[in-house]
Amino acid sequence: MALLDKLNRSPRSRTLDTSPETPTAADSVRAAYRRWAPIYDKAFGTFSSIGRRRAVSTVNALPGERVLEVGVGTGLSLPGYQQDKRITGIDLSPEMLKLARARVARMRLANVVLLAEMDAEATDFDDASFDIAVGMFVASVTPHPRRLLAEMRRVVRPGGHILFVNHFASGNGPASWIERTMARRAGALGWNADFPMAAIFAAEDRLQITHLPPFGFFKLVRIAT
Repeated sequence: MALLDKLNRSPRSRTLDTSPETPTAADSVRAAYRRWAPIYDKAFGTFSSIGRRRAVSTVNALPGERVLEVGVGTGLSLPGYQQDKRITGIDLSPEMLKLARARVARMRLANVVLLAEMDAEATDFDDASFDIAVGMFVASVTPHPRRLLAEMRRVVRPGGHILFVNHFASGNGPASWIERTMARRAGALGWNADFPMAAIFAAEDRLQITHLPPFGFFKLVRIAT
């Protein structure tokens, strides 16, 4: 019961300045996932399963037990973490988090220590609070990707790891046609289908990139801090 009490207390983050008259980009993300939450698992669970499994297996193999999952959503990845990993998940969408908390309770995932409604670009965590931070299909959804990466670097200890699973624009070839076609439809989910790596990573970043099936459309990107 103590775990569920903790999960149901969702600390508010430092959010972007806003007013009722001027919705922010974060508000648009919230609105998109409010619509998608009831059907998200069925609509996107299978499509994203390979990337999620690969990210979780990589996290499980890394040293350190304190894990931050950014954009935890409905908690699709949570059952895959080893019990020695202590998972904190954050998300902008209260509707998605409600489903994640139900999953944790239903599956008795005692290693999930906190699920919180929080802006990943400006979290409430202290510096170096985590050993690992992972974002699955969130880089192209966040309003300011560089700010997201900077915040993940802040909250991960020196010598820790940051991971992303995402689609990054190929720039040319047959995949670029698919990306342009998907881009016209992806706005309903707040997803940028032609999202370039340069939108989040700098030239000096030392990236380890794994191309994932099918056809390398998604990539697992790892950064050592």
